[in-house]
Amino acid sequence: MAEALSLAEKAIALSEPNPRVGCVIVSGDGKVIGRGHTQQAGGPHAEVMALRDAAEHGHSVRGATVVVTLEPCAHHGRTPPCCDALVQAGVSHVVMAIEDPNPLVAGLGAERLRAAGIHVTHGVGAQAARELNIGFLSRMERQRPWVRLKVAASLDGRTALPNGVSQWITGESARTDGHAWRRRASAVLTGVGTVLDDNPRLDVRLVPTPWQPLRVVVDSHLAAPLDARIFDAPGSVLVYAASPSAERRAAFADRGIEVAYVAGADGKVDLAAMLADLAARGVNELHVEAGRKLNGSFVRERLVDEYLIYVAPKLLGAGLDIAAIGPFEDLTDAVALRFHQIERVGDDLRVLARPQTAEHRG
Repeated sequence: MAEALSLAEKAIALSEPNPRVGCVIVSGDGKVIGRGHTQQAGGPHAEVMALRDAAEHGHSVRGATVVVTLEPCAHHGRTPPCCDALVQAGVSHVVMAIEDPNPLVAGLGAERLRAAGIHVTHGVGAQAARELNIGFLSRMERQRPWVRLKVAASLDGRTALPNGVSQWITGESARTDGHAWRRRASAVLTGVGTVLDDNPRLDVRLVPTPWQPLRVVVDSHLAAPLDARIFDAPGSVLVYAASPSAERRAAFADRGIEVAYVAGADGKVDLAAMLADLAARGVNELHVEAGRKLNGSFVRERLVDEYLIYVAPKLLGAGLDIAAIGPFEDLTDAVALRFHQIERVGDDLRVLARPQTAEHRG
């Protein structure tokens, strides 16, 4: 299963919007005879790739054990059901890490395998498999992406000086690592304030990637300049607006920029509705790199599933904070988090923290 999980990691930035799945086929005498991972959407799934690998090397899989990180699919999508391929191949045992929460599968794959006389084991490597596909599971189970809010800050929690200067608080290693997290996301989001202040590209540049995530801009009144770099970088761009003028609507349409309108009662973009729309578009992981105001909105509305914070060993004193929340009058009002992972990246720390609320425990 450890090898299958390692193979599944190779599907990052490749299989979207499908889950990242790895598969290993083991012969009766304990030898690995086939390996595979999910290909691009519409391409072969991990099980089929592993079966092909075994066949290409002249191995029979009859009576073999198949170790896979996610329940084999049981429906006709762009490809035939994987469970049928395993039945036809004559394998005897399937070890899967987790069930597929996709309503089109949801236990049906395992059921069809058992009906064909194949022994099915479930739960090996489950936690690691869930982490690898945390966005896909969120989209299937909650109909919204897994929202990861990324921030680079000083040790005293400042993201910029009072004048807005923030380049660079963290070191080169942290910046490169941040691009790796962009790479694994389905979409990278920012707000119009960041577009106006920093004119970012928000594409993946510092690590190799076969694709560019969708870039998303929250811009209630379509105030972003049409020559902003975010509209020119490789890949697709989607802007969410609420109540722009007819003139700005026409300008964005003429520029060929896709705009989705999800207005809230306050005349701003309804973030929860936006997340539902992104899920409907197949977005699994949403990587947020925004300013303190939009960050604050995500935090106050309890829409952040994970905080990715790079902490530099610096003290900046007065400056901009991570998110515009509070002030609180009591410590019990604080946003309670739990540390999920802490690692050193170059001279900085990478902190992953998640809300303590039950729906985020997983």
